[in-house]
Amino acid sequence: MTERPAETVGTADRTPIDVEELHALVLQSLDDDQAQEVVSIPLAGKSNIADHMVIASGRSTRQVASMAVKLADKIKERFGRNVRLEGLPAADWVLLDADDVIVHIFRPEVRNFYNLERMWAFGDDSNVSAAARG
Repeated sequence: MTERPAETVGTADRTPIDVEELHALVLQSLDDDQAQEVVSIPLAGKSNIADHMVIASGRSTRQVASMAVKLADKIKERFGRNVRLEGLPAADWVLLDADDVIVHIFRPEVRNFYNLERMWAFGDDSNVSAAARG
């Protein structure tokens, strides 16, 4: 795998941030909150919506909502950015859009139904990697 220089995201009115630092924060936060089956799919060069898509499961709607809110708070604290959250009231599936890192947090049954890993694998299972656990 070739080494990519650190990239930043942002618009003229917002301070650019390091995408890899944001990605690492997302993975660490999910690990700290005991997310299950965390998968990171690299999208750079394959889609212009984001550089990374992270998919994780929570054991209940309460845990899914809690992980999403904590992650949004950490991104705000570290980078001064508000993320867009969708699905929080029901918390069966919460989407966090943090510019070049998109995070989906599901209850397991809902995750199995949508099967995003397969949809975004681009026919190459080597592109889908389980995030390292501590």
